[in-house]
Amino acid sequence: MPKAKVSEINIYYEVHGQGEPLVLIQGLSGSHSAWVFQARAFKKHYQVITFDNRGAGKTGKSSGPYTIRTMAEDTIGLLDYLGVDKAHVLGISLGGMIAQEIAINHPEKVRKLVLACTSAGGERRTDIHPEMLVAIGVKEGTAAVDFSSVDPVESMSAIISLAFNRRLYRMVLLPLSRISMKLGGGAGHLEQMEAVVGYSTIDRLHLITARTLVITGTDDRIVPPHYSEVLASQIPNARLVKVEGGSHSFFVEMRGRFNREVLDFLSGS
Repeated sequence: MPKAKVSEINIYYEVHGQGEPLVLIQGLSGSHSAWVFQARAFKKHYQVITFDNRGAGKTGKSSGPYTIRTMAEDTIGLLDYLGVDKAHVLGISLGGMIAQEIAINHPEKVRKLVLACTSAGGERRTDIHPEMLVAIGVKEGTAAVDFSSVDPVESMSAIISLAFNRRLYRMVLLPLSRISMKLGGGAGHLEQMEAVVGYSTIDRLHLITARTLVITGTDDRIVPPHYSEVLASQIPNARLVKVEGGSHSFFVEMRGRFNREVLDFLSGS
C-alpha cells in the first residue's frame, strides 16, 4: 500500500500510466477510488496521480484544524516525494479550492489547471441549497456555522443525495457512505468542512498564470454554476464550459463528456 510521508501524515496515493503527470484532487471526504472513471481514461495519455486528502480514505488524520492551504501543501509534498517537478492539476469541489491554492502559491508546479464544480469560496449563505445548509451546520435564520450540531453520517448522506441527479447512484452510494462514515471517516469529514469556512481566493485569482479550464454542470445543487462563472471571469486565460443537466458529480454521471472536455483541454495548444 503506497504511502508518502508528508509533514506529519502518511498520504495514500496511486500512480497509473505514463506521460506528463496529471494529479487529481478529490472533494469533501472523497477518496482516490472516486476517480476510477477518470484514471481509466486519462492513464492512456498521462501519468495519473490519485491520492486521499488528509482525513479521507487511507490517508492519516492530523491533530489541529485543517486548512485549504495545508491540504495544498500536502499535494505539493506528494509531488515532491514522487519527484514530479510540474504537473497538470485537476480538482473537483473542495479539491478545486485546493487546486486554486496550488496554482496561486506554486505556479511553477502547474502546467494546466482544471477547476470542476468548485468556487473561490466566500459564498453567500442565501445562494446555497437549504438541505446543504443543514448538512454543513448552518443554523436556520443565521449565517453562523455550528459544527457541533453536525452528524457526519447524516451530513455525508445529505451531500451525496444532492450531488447526484440520477437515482441509481444515490441508491448505491448512500449505504456505502454511511458505512464509511461509521467506520471512522466522520472526524476527517468535519475537519475538511471546517477548512472551507472563511476560505476565499476571490482577491487572488488574478495571480493564477496557468491556462485554466473551469467546468461545471448546469444542475449542480451543491455549488451553483454561477460560482464557476466568477472563477472564469477572474482567472486570466480561463475557459468556461457548462455541461447541460450536469450534477455536482457529473464527472461520474456524465463521465464521457467530462473526460472528453478535460482531455481536449490538456492536449490543446
